[in-house]
Amino acid sequence: MSDVELTGPVVERSEEVLTPDALEFVAALQRRFAARRDDLLSARAERRRQVMQTGRLDFDPATAGVRESDWQVAPAPADLRDRRVEITGPTERKMAVNALNSGAKVWLADLEDSNTPHWGNVVAGQVNLYDAVRRTLAHVGPDGKQYRLRADGELATIVMRPRGWHLDERHVVVDGAPTVGALVDFGLYFFHNAKELLERGSGPYFYLPKLESHLEARLWNDVFVEAQRLLDVPRGSVRATVLIETIPAAFEMDEILYELREHASGLNAGRWDYLFSMIKYFRDAGSEFVLPDRATVTMTAPFMRAYTELLVSTCHRRGAVAMGGMAAFIPSRRDPEVNERALAKVRADKEREAADGFDGSWVAHPDLVPVCREVFDSVLGDRPNQVERQRTDVTVSADELLNVAATGGAITEAGVRGNVSVAVQYLAAWLGGNGAAAISNLMEDAATAEIARAQIWHWSHNAVTADGVVVTPEYVRTVLDEELTRIRDAYGDAYDEPRFAQAREVFERVALADEFADFLTIPAYDLIDTTTPAVD
Repeated sequence: MSDVELTGPVVERSEEVLTPDALEFVAALQRRFAARRDDLLSARAERRRQVMQTGRLDFDPATAGVRESDWQVAPAPADLRDRRVEITGPTERKMAVNALNSGAKVWLADLEDSNTPHWGNVVAGQVNLYDAVRRTLAHVGPDGKQYRLRADGELATIVMRPRGWHLDERHVVVDGAPTVGALVDFGLYFFHNAKELLERGSGPYFYLPKLESHLEARLWNDVFVEAQRLLDVPRGSVRATVLIETIPAAFEMDEILYELREHASGLNAGRWDYLFSMIKYFRDAGSEFVLPDRATVTMTAPFMRAYTELLVSTCHRRGAVAMGGMAAFIPSRRDPEVNERALAKVRADKEREAADGFDGSWVAHPDLVPVCREVFDSVLGDRPNQVERQRTDVTVSADELLNVAATGGAITEAGVRGNVSVAVQYLAAWLGGNGAAAISNLMEDAATAEIARAQIWHWSHNAVTADGVVVTPEYVRTVLDEELTRIRDAYGDAYDEPRFAQAREVFERVALADEFADFLTIPAYDLIDTTTPAVD
């Protein structure tokens, strides 16, 4: 252990998960795979440079054989065959108990977009997952209210989402260098829980975020193979669902499943990051790629329909499940009228997904589980999924995937203000340790904040509002001043002046700088106070 160093503060129960053997396991993965990760990140940058020159992405002729041949992924284990409702959220104890008890088939235990990687959150998340796997997870609130896993009935199956390949973990240093955050998250969870999960009739299941190529999927597959070998876990025990939430990945769905085929279970339509990726990749490609207000870019937009139709048909041809997108609405206890309108939209969205052939979908709040379940129950009945529905009617071209110009809609002052307000409020929450922030009855995470700031960056280089106002950095800063005043008034005594000052600093760096920052979480990570405790 002489070459493995922990630089973060002590976290309660950290000794239970940061054991010498667990850290040596993480170090082994780091030494084996970190250099490949670095090469793949460089390949991302090179691919983006090519897109900047051509304004184009297409299906790769070199992998046509994979797309055109017949093969299928490994059969799903019993507890991943029926995924009609999945609830997502961070690994904070109270939210974890509620998610496991929610009636959803799956809990996406999120160490990525809804989790700020404060060291306290990183470690506490592993502790909470350790307890959740062993069904000992419990929480006592400040008011004395107790939260426990129910003894009767079915608990949600745990599918853990580690950080994306692009993020490092500076508090675990191996051979003098920060570790790959994804390997820390995966490694600690797998080391402590893989065998326990298998003994309990489940398994080590993962959601893989922000992949941009089948070579990145191949890296994950090699990590799985090596991890299973090192711990003498049967090969093929891991199951991975990949979020197709980047535009280059949309052109490699078959290839991604193929690389993971002995460990794959499905794909998910990660709609919010997908929109962010579209902006990021085609920000230099002209006005035809400028999106209108994000609230008006629905799943019925032609390029989004092409993406989801292709995802369902690809999954079902390969024997994998197709998972729908997020319903982020948070029901209001005080405004039934708001609830009624929002729930109608949620229902319509889930009805569209089920009719299109999706096998399940995501919700962000336990109160939405019954709505989603009812919709998919009506389509699935007693069947666990509808993978047998092949969607041979679907043919999607590169032009259709890139047809942003047909979206319609407008850029408005309200859209500018909404993006500014959401991004700044979310950044303030994220910097304070809360990666899942309730803003205007929506559960916002890093993906929605990325869209908001990316649109501001794109608009400030290309756009005029419907009222004829040129969106310049100066105009955005004026809006930012006004929105911060409104936020300060709305928060009252809860307004944290230093935190919002930090949030403003990050926002201006990622939304108004000349160069586009690939991810807002990277500069924001530099501002995290390492002594801030986990949110629990």
